[in-house]
Amino acid sequence: MKDYRFLPHIEGLIKAAAEADAPPLSEMTPEEARAVRNPVIAGHLGPPEEVAQVEDHAVPVEGGEIMVRSYRPSTGADLPGLLYFHGGGWVVGGVETHDSLCRSLATAAGCLVLSVGYRLSPEHKFPTAAEDCYAALTWAVQNADRLGLDPRRLAVAGDSAGGGLAAAMALMARDRSGPDLRLQILIYPVTDLSGFDKPTYREYWDRLILTGEGMEFFRDCYLKSPEDGLNPYASPLLDENLEGLPRALVITAEHDVLTSDGEMYARRLEEAGVEVEYALFPGVIHLFFGMCALSREENGLDLAARVLKEALAAN
Repeated sequence: MKDYRFLPHIEGLIKAAAEADAPPLSEMTPEEARAVRNPVIAGHLGPPEEVAQVEDHAVPVEGGEIMVRSYRPSTGADLPGLLYFHGGGWVVGGVETHDSLCRSLATAAGCLVLSVGYRLSPEHKFPTAAEDCYAALTWAVQNADRLGLDPRRLAVAGDSAGGGLAAAMALMARDRSGPDLRLQILIYPVTDLSGFDKPTYREYWDRLILTGEGMEFFRDCYLKSPEDGLNPYASPLLDENLEGLPRALVITAEHDVLTSDGEMYARRLEEAGVEVEYALFPGVIHLFFGMCALSREENGLDLAARVLKEALAAN
């Protein structure tokens, strides 16, 4: 058997999860999954940092409205901006679960962070989440003065399902002639829902915290049909031409079913002439980004903040 090496805290998490003997996602309703998973996500990200201002905004979308929460690290105007799309398999997670993470990103990178509360599945299937996120992106540009945002310095980011949505936003912004983006940060992103026969899916299918069966549950909740998985806005890896996309930072975990998705997408971006920085973090698993029990060097926050500052610097 392969000798897997984990950071000490990660090893403890894996052991605790195994001993908890919780039912698999496939045996839960979406409501039960949210009740179980949301406190876990929020707990890993730790207590909230103080920021200069937090404000909730109602953003109109087709068929209703969503909530976008803004985090301002300072009272200055014309701040660079980051739209953040939370993870959770399009089913769990939300603005509240990722509150601490967005605060940390705002203070570490010195940018206005907009956390997007897109509508969840299976109540709202693809392409609702993607269209909600794009509506939030265009809303931010249209309301830049009120938000104190410099619309010329924008980035998108997300983890897991949210990483896939961030990649989709880069595609949609290119395909729909804006808004202009300087950077996409894709944290263990889901980039291909057409099939799971990839190296790290095979290696970690029934191991660790996020399993292959868990991904099947999330995919089945999100897509109306298998054909939706062929749409590049659900599976960015399947886009035939990745040219003309913004600079990318792709972050993956050494031990994660989704690592192949991130690695393959980073390679495709590079082949298309996109500037890419790819970072594989050793000894960690899914959910490690921003994990409060790890240092900011270990959990990816230092890297994300550095690249954000570089990409969003005034010029």
